[in-house]
Amino acid sequence: MHGAYETTNRYLKEAFDLLGLSPAEGNLLWTPARELRVELTIEMDDGSIGNFIGYRVQHDDSRGPFKGGLRYHPEVDIDEVRSLASLMTWKTAVVNVPFGGAKGGIQVDPSKLSQRELERLTRRLTQRLSIAIGPDLDIPAPDMNTNAQMMSWIFDEYSRQHGFSPAVVTGKPVDLHGSFGRDAATGRGCLFAIREVLRSVGQTLGGKRFAIQGFGNVGGWLARLLAEQGAKIVAISDVRGGIRSEGGLDVTRVREHVGKTGSVVGTPGSQPIDNDQLLEVDCDVLVPAALGHVLTEQNAPRVRAAYVLEAANGPTTYEADMILRERKITCIPDIYANAGGVAVSYMEWTQNTQKTRWTEEQVNGALEHLMVDAYHAISALQGKHGCSMRAAAFALGVSRVKTATDLRGLG
Repeated sequence: MHGAYETTNRYLKEAFDLLGLSPAEGNLLWTPARELRVELTIEMDDGSIGNFIGYRVQHDDSRGPFKGGLRYHPEVDIDEVRSLASLMTWKTAVVNVPFGGAKGGIQVDPSKLSQRELERLTRRLTQRLSIAIGPDLDIPAPDMNTNAQMMSWIFDEYSRQHGFSPAVVTGKPVDLHGSFGRDAATGRGCLFAIREVLRSVGQTLGGKRFAIQGFGNVGGWLARLLAEQGAKIVAISDVRGGIRSEGGLDVTRVREHVGKTGSVVGTPGSQPIDNDQLLEVDCDVLVPAALGHVLTEQNAPRVRAAYVLEAANGPTTYEADMILRERKITCIPDIYANAGGVAVSYMEWTQNTQKTRWTEEQVNGALEHLMVDAYHAISALQGKHGCSMRAAAFALGVSRVKTATDLRGLG
């Protein structure tokens, strides 16, 4: 199995070949513009000194300021951050918002830090990155294990040095210059993505059976929105385990159980299942909405879904993707499927820079427009090249970034 960065580059190479790019052009497009590694030293609550390593990779800004999330996880490393920064470049281009791609993170287990320690760590990261981020330079956002409160600390810390700057970060609370609709944005974008794919073959969401690995922000919202459309959620899991029900789970009951226990495990009226088993559940649409590289060459032959909807970043290895293609399973790639988050981040940034506020209806309507337009552009390239949806999505993103790069020139 290949690392995350190598996997992304193999998908990129396929897009470069489709578009007939030269090796020099390809090298220009996939090489990151800047990589930062920072040491973060803070005082812990017990008076000891905590040392952590943070990263920010700024991949490409030919179409607009760098844009991408910050994740706090023990396994964050430069390879993963490079891969995710590259994916953000193509993702912003696929949904046609005027941003480039970046990603960042801290190698830390946030569950082992107190709220005060997390605040100190987030503020220290902001101090270290303050020369490299800004409303027109690089705009971070929440990602794995980070949230609106942490974005508030970044906004406050950056503003202390640079003056009132709400547009320096997105994913803020609505009460602190965040946007309506941001919480549900990635899940809602996934809903629009699968709806358009099904619509293209004359099908609807009603009655379709979904298995969702991950019940955090994205998986939780997607489950709610799918249920509202008449879809059946036959399996759900989180980090502690999973549940299933052939007749469909009651999403409201699952959410209530999570509110009481912190996990989907043990929801009344369900049978237990583990995360590996969920990936092999008999369903119409499999949704990996948690970690990367969960679909591998070992389990891809046993996937029993007609569609894989990539709500997580990089959930499918290159080898697994080849197997799914051979099996004629349609993989709706992450750089399109989960782009709802960055699309609404763009709307939040726009509201902040224009000192205005949109209604939730305006935000959701604009998101739908972007996701539908992106699907039609991807579909057109699929028809032209006779390729997979992933190859078409990468080709779309690459072609838009290349056009911007060519128009700006090398300087």
